[in-house]
Amino acid sequence: MSILPKTNRRDFIKLAATAGGGLLLGFHWSSAAPASAGVISHVSDLPAGTIDFNSYLSIAPDGVITILSPNPELGQNIKTSFPMIVAEELDADWTKVKVIQAALDTKKFERQVTGGSGAIPHSWERLRKAGATARQMLVEAAAKRWNIPATSLTTDKGYVLDSGNGRKLTYGELATEASAIPVPADVKLKSIKDFKLIGTAIRNVDNQEMITGKPLYGLDFYREGMLFAMIQRPQSFGTKIKSVDAAAAKAMPGIVDVVTFKNNVAIVGKSTWQVNKARKALKVEYEADGAIESTADHDRILKTLLDSKETTIKRKDGDVDAAFKSAAKVITREYQCPFLSHTPMEPMNFFAHVRADGAELIGPTQTPEMARNETAKLLGLAPEQVTVELTRLGGGFGRRLKADYVLEAAELSSIIKAPVKVIWTREDDMTGGSYRPAVRYRFDAALDAQGNLIGYKLRGVGINAGNTTREDNFPSGAVDNLLIETIEHKSPVTTGAWRAPITNFLAFAEQAFLDEVASASGQDPVAFRLNLLNKAKQSPVGAIKYDIDRMKGVIELAAEKSQWGKKKNIAQGFSVYFSHRSYVAQVAEVAMKKGTPVLQKIHAAADCGVVVNLSGANQQVRGGIVDGLGHAFYSNLTFKDGAAEQKNFNTYRLIRMKEIPEIDVHFVKNEISPTGLGEPALPPTGGAVANALFKATGKRLYNQPFIKQEELKGVNLGERM
Repeated sequence: MSILPKTNRRDFIKLAATAGGGLLLGFHWSSAAPASAGVISHVSDLPAGTIDFNSYLSIAPDGVITILSPNPELGQNIKTSFPMIVAEELDADWTKVKVIQAALDTKKFERQVTGGSGAIPHSWERLRKAGATARQMLVEAAAKRWNIPATSLTTDKGYVLDSGNGRKLTYGELATEASAIPVPADVKLKSIKDFKLIGTAIRNVDNQEMITGKPLYGLDFYREGMLFAMIQRPQSFGTKIKSVDAAAAKAMPGIVDVVTFKNNVAIVGKSTWQVNKARKALKVEYEADGAIESTADHDRILKTLLDSKETTIKRKDGDVDAAFKSAAKVITREYQCPFLSHTPMEPMNFFAHVRADGAELIGPTQTPEMARNETAKLLGLAPEQVTVELTRLGGGFGRRLKADYVLEAAELSSIIKAPVKVIWTREDDMTGGSYRPAVRYRFDAALDAQGNLIGYKLRGVGINAGNTTREDNFPSGAVDNLLIETIEHKSPVTTGAWRAPITNFLAFAEQAFLDEVASASGQDPVAFRLNLLNKAKQSPVGAIKYDIDRMKGVIELAAEKSQWGKKKNIAQGFSVYFSHRSYVAQVAEVAMKKGTPVLQKIHAAADCGVVVNLSGANQQVRGGIVDGLGHAFYSNLTFKDGAAEQKNFNTYRLIRMKEIPEIDVHFVKNEISPTGLGEPALPPTGGAVANALFKATGKRLYNQPFIKQEELKGVNLGERM
């Protein structure tokens, strides 16, 4: 099953931009897009005389505007988008804007977190007010200097303009006077139709630094005199240290100490290479400390739990039992997904310097406040005694929501009484958790004699997955009789949020199942979903917690742009999903070539409210699709005797550049406040592709990774698979 026909070098550059997440955010570096803002690495680099207007921005006498971006940047483009919002309301000249990554400061900022696609929705109005407040103060300062009403003045690209008298002043010229103006209690925000910067394509502010290799990431951080450490952790979940023989490791060049703490053995030395070599000389023996599970155990547990009587009901509408008893046709299907590793390109790392009077933390984290608070608790410090400085994150996908690797560095520094940077290898990253949970679903649909959906059941079971469902998502509210349940198995295998938690697989299972139900009812898959949405709008059943019109809007846009049902010799598959407050519909297109299905194109329609940065938004959708496609097809993490069997990319398969299809992205234009985009494009991808493959081959896919499924056996997959 091919993924993509061969491409030329120019296409490869485009795909590199698509798949690279935060590395290449624009296809054409010489395009006419507005110039990228500059970057100042630290507040101490600000020009003399710089005036702070609020927590987010300051203006220097030379007119340079510095905007702080408080949230962690891991490739979602927040370090560019946040300043764009401030600059828009400020009416700044983007070419004179400098961007600084702010350190953790809970007094100045709120929600300094990257996760849940919630940064822009949370900060949208706050950032706009920050820019608008400074703009009003500058206008009032100019009005005072010229002795004219402020209402007669306008602003544009860093100037206050008095058009009636043909004069203007730069923001830099007014900064000192404006800073003395009382901060207005209420400011008027721009009308969205008047935006000049928001909605355009702006290059990532770190582009130049990234492509020239300037230190930006946690792994780049270095301080004279710091030590390096690697940690030997249990390779099998459910085991603990029995004995440690560190004599050989301690005798190796550059090794300062070998420290055992909790269930870890840390090798501390003068360089990464030296500690890595010494760790291989360690002799650590482990013993059982609870259940030790293999993938065969997980498969058995999940199948058994699907029939368990002990379940948690998440939603129940109508009389489900009666609906299924009266049904003319019942469809039952099961779907299962494996554990997955987050595998960010930058493995976990963090610097810590614990002193008697406090602790300094520097590195890549999605949750700096959690890192601070948990470190303070660990060390017996007050939170204000712990500082956290953020580097750019080389990926995260939810892995860096946890603070375990930060606490390792902090605890080790407190033990050795020295500044230390703890570095994980790729093998550490893939064998030490935390993983996407393994989950299994059973769907049941009841149809009446006319093909109407009269009953719907979903039971999800997961391993350390919490709630395996999203009980209020579509088609809830559109079916008269509905039952959604969840069951969890507690396991020593550590799990955590993985990009678009739960919905990353649930969406595939649900959308693949709905296609089968549509087929059984004799309806077109797109029409089937639209009919359900119309029913939910006209006769809602229970709570409706998604926006019916917004979901219909992306369905109709995707169908229009893909020419749904109108192309010859092309098998199209449809999927739509609501997650993280946004809506994305996708159409995948597969053509048969020499008996082999080839995925040629994916059309995507997204409604995320106002698009802040068109370039960043485009890449978020493309990146989500590539991520969803690659993991649906290839990635698989299995366990034997409690140990992860896949330890590096030679055995843990990721998608390759040549396997990425053409991707066509469209956004619904509206004036709804932004509703998140880091995750919503991933969930629909698996379903759209699986449904297209069925259209092309007649074979349904029920489990991931697709490449391992019996339905694909005998198909000439070709080198691209």
